[in-house]
Amino acid sequence: MPGQKVALAPGQLQLRPARRGKPPAHLADLTLEERIEAVKEMGLPGFRAKQLSVHYFEHFTTDPELMTDLPRERREELVERFFPTLLTPVSRQSADHGATQKILWRLFDGSMVESVLMRYSDRITLCISSEAGCGMNCPFCATGQMGLTRNLSAAEIIEQVRIANRMLAAGEIPGGTGRVSNIVFMGMGEPLANYRPVATTCRRLNAPAPEGFGIGARHITVSTVGLAPAVRKLMAERIPVTLAVSLHAPDDALRDELVPINTRYDVDDILSAAHEYFQATGRRVSIEYALIRDINDQAHRAQLLADRLIAHGGAHWAHVNPIPLNPVKGSKWTASDPLVEKKFVETLRDNGISATIRDTRGSDIDGACGQLAAEVIETDEHRADREARVARVEAVASRPE
Repeated sequence: MPGQKVALAPGQLQLRPARRGKPPAHLADLTLEERIEAVKEMGLPGFRAKQLSVHYFEHFTTDPELMTDLPRERREELVERFFPTLLTPVSRQSADHGATQKILWRLFDGSMVESVLMRYSDRITLCISSEAGCGMNCPFCATGQMGLTRNLSAAEIIEQVRIANRMLAAGEIPGGTGRVSNIVFMGMGEPLANYRPVATTCRRLNAPAPEGFGIGARHITVSTVGLAPAVRKLMAERIPVTLAVSLHAPDDALRDELVPINTRYDVDDILSAAHEYFQATGRRVSIEYALIRDINDQAHRAQLLADRLIAHGGAHWAHVNPIPLNPVKGSKWTASDPLVEKKFVETLRDNGISATIRDTRGSDIDGACGQLAAEVIETDEHRADREARVARVEAVASRPE
């Protein structure tokens, strides 16, 4: 964050937030039953909870003036109790002729997060943040250089969706009115490191109105860099969202450097958990793979990736999304050559693995994969550490097969 030093050393994980401020209680944190009880505690009949929920999850509003079915003398009080301000817009940037919008939000304690709204011909996707910063410390990801400030509450995550829907309904986004149809937890933070609020958010997103937004579970994607126990927990709780695993390397030696959590949960562990998830839910798992020139884009690594996926359950349980790297400020790493990218995909397909190059929408506004981050102040010491880490990654990447 501005003015805050980056504290993580190369490969160091930060699993505990630096800040533990608790945002105000909000209607979106509560089940419908809990909302009814909270309304009754204010001396109002329980059906008022449903009316409040309809305004929030169907009309996308928290404006008391629009809540004409509520008693006028109690509207302000109800809004103050159930809809405290959690997110304040700081800036909004657009790309792709307005079809992509990146929004920077200030949270109640001054922390910053970003979300990206993307309109396609057949869907509207919102990429949401689950943490302010990230403690996973992946060296090619802008957010990974920030360290973890704090986890977001369920309501802070849900508010990103509600406000995006309000903007769409009001016609503020080019292309006409609409509503968010797809959610991807691919913004700032490692979603499964903030497990409980993310699980609660998934339930609210999926629950029919007025309990939630009524988004189909197959249209909700939760990504992880490899927290295998949390994947199994998600499976055990029967939250059947789509799972995406940010793998980025098929061999442990390289992945240890690119994705430091691999030193705790290695490639076999996370692929085993992912295949178990596929078996339990019937949902094909997405394997996210940022292609970095001369680091992880070699044909032999494409073959190793295919071999490891097949070894964990055959060729058809996972879909690979190779993603051309979006370089972050200060990094010399860049996207693979298009011919190398093509060869990587062909190698996967020749082995029966489904693979599609991921669209890099919003790269010109730092809104594409791996680029979301508020300004990071880098110290000389951290820069030296980062450069040493880059040299180590390159040494591992160039070892003979």
